[in-house]
Amino acid sequence: MFEEMKTVEEIWKQVAGRYPALTGCEARIMEAYHEMRRGFEGGGTLLICGNGGSSADAQHMVGELMKNNGLQRQVPPEFAQECRRLFPGEGLEEKVQGALPAIAIGAGQAFESAYVNDAIPEMAYAQEVFGYGRKGDVLLALSTSGNSRNVINAVKVARAAGLRCIGLGGRDGGKLRELCHIYVALPEQETYLVQELTLPVYHAWCHMLECAFWGGEC
Repeated sequence: MFEEMKTVEEIWKQVAGRYPALTGCEARIMEAYHEMRRGFEGGGTLLICGNGGSSADAQHMVGELMKNNGLQRQVPPEFAQECRRLFPGEGLEEKVQGALPAIAIGAGQAFESAYVNDAIPEMAYAQEVFGYGRKGDVLLALSTSGNSRNVINAVKVARAAGLRCIGLGGRDGGKLRELCHIYVALPEQETYLVQELTLPVYHAWCHMLECAFWGGEC
């Protein structure tokens, strides 16, 4: 644990050095990291949602979590053993990478278009959270204003379903700040400036989580 924490602290030190504006957010950023880690340790899934550029960030983050981000990700021994038993000699267990289960809410175009057409558009994200989310999972809500209706509704449903909720957005926070268990208030409010600081934060989280679960030099 001590060696891991040294690694996590070094990751943050490097990020803060490149983006000094984030130094005032350190406590909440680290709190959010630990929340996500506890969720994964408990077998949970990270659900991520946002609109526009934030939706792209959600999908980007899923890509970082579901495959290797610089370290060798070995699969669990019991899975490797079953691969060798069922498919001997194929090396399947060496071709599959360890993953941290994450879902980008809103990425399914067919569902989104059907729901928006047939039901209440601003409830589409909430419906996905209700369908996918289970107690012990974590929802990460991205919103530069903190007032996106579909994101707010997703958080409300997540809270009702027993998920832990993290918000990441502008300094004002809007309604999102009040609803989330943890809110990371980036020190900007203009949309593009908030988005510029969003990427290094979630990159740091992904790097920290990979190091926590697969170890090694980061």
